[in-house]
Amino acid sequence: MSVYKNVSAFLGRNGFPVGGPDINSVIDGLLYDMQLGLDAGTGEGPMDARQPMIPTWGMPPKEPPKNTSVIVIDAGGTNFRSCLVTFDEEGKASISNLEKCSMPGIERELTKKEFFEAIAKNLDHLKNMSDRIGFCFSYAMEILPDGDGRVISFSKEIKAKEVIGSVVGQCLSDALVDRGWNRPERVVLLNDTTAALQAGAASAADGVKYSSYVGLILGTGMNAAYIESNRIEKIAAASSVVPPAQIVVCESGMFDKLPRSVFDLAYDQTTNTPGRYVMEKMCSGAYLGPVGTLALKAAASEGLFSDPVAAALVALPKAELYDMDRFFYAPYRKDTVLGAIADEGTEDDYDTMYAILDAFVERSARLTASIIAACVIKSGAGTSPSKPVCVLCNGTTFYKTHNLQQRLRGYLNTVLTEQRHLYFEIVSVENDITLGTAIAALSH
Repeated sequence: MSVYKNVSAFLGRNGFPVGGPDINSVIDGLLYDMQLGLDAGTGEGPMDARQPMIPTWGMPPKEPPKNTSVIVIDAGGTNFRSCLVTFDEEGKASISNLEKCSMPGIERELTKKEFFEAIAKNLDHLKNMSDRIGFCFSYAMEILPDGDGRVISFSKEIKAKEVIGSVVGQCLSDALVDRGWNRPERVVLLNDTTAALQAGAASAADGVKYSSYVGLILGTGMNAAYIESNRIEKIAAASSVVPPAQIVVCESGMFDKLPRSVFDLAYDQTTNTPGRYVMEKMCSGAYLGPVGTLALKAAASEGLFSDPVAAALVALPKAELYDMDRFFYAPYRKDTVLGAIADEGTEDDYDTMYAILDAFVERSARLTASIIAACVIKSGAGTSPSKPVCVLCNGTTFYKTHNLQQRLRGYLNTVLTEQRHLYFEIVSVENDITLGTAIAALSH
């Protein structure tokens, strides 16, 4: 029997959709959930929205900032970056005083005080260089009308439960003052997807026009943002001043109206957020390797590999996405984790390992394409071929994972342009998150 048939049967009996999931079905589920989130927010019931659909009260500025500087913080899934961004008289940005360190809360549980003290300490090299701070905080938060943000939850295995519910800019300002800073005039919070969208909006070359913008992050975690032009019911009733259009952060990683495999369910129970961030755990770089490892171990136990390879896989603690990619790009290298294991067996072992792990990349490409497509459709733009929707994508998983980007582009061309006559352009911008955060901080 062929390797493909063996792997297909194995995946199928473990609840993993072979050749799927169906992208249009996922798009329909996302669009339904997005509108629920815009109308009423999230809830715990099976029919409630899972994507919070967070209004940002902001839009890309029509002109770039000029003759000013801003402190920029980028708190991502693994790294904490901080720098000074200066715009000259023509609006051209330059970056200086850049430092990078580990994100607080990765190694151990931090109290609220410890968390903000750690962030303030990381900013010592930028003390009082600007009275404005742009803070790209890549976790779920409610954006307040003044630009600050209240933490809703943490993903990406950050350990700081006491911080949930805190107003980030206010708490950071207090921590900075405790370290001898002048109190910042304003700390503007935004998500990395908003920063990506802002960077895309600022990057159009001469002669290029876009009808709208989408920001996508697919790295350690995953999320998307787009511009909503319709009335947002959940804030219309609570606020007397609501922008006619604004950037909305979907928190797409929280979407859960998807079938999960045995491997997904098993790994989910080992995380800090069991039952939550379902889409993120099926797509993003923090999870693809560990979940794929569980599949390899299960396949070894079910007899899909030769005895020496099966024994080595069962004994393997965990493989990360980095290990998967090294195997994909050069399967017969013996100095990689998975290549060394496959070298103990047969040609079929190589193909079986490749096919099982590639199924997870394929699923990620399909689900990520569904998210981008849903954002483009929900924006109501992209109907003109000469003015497509600009989709700025960021993240090592998107750019470096073997064959993921190529597949995603093909799926988007099919479901958006061929089937719906909607037009898009995927772009990249150097230092996009930093640039977008600086622009947002100075335009709010």
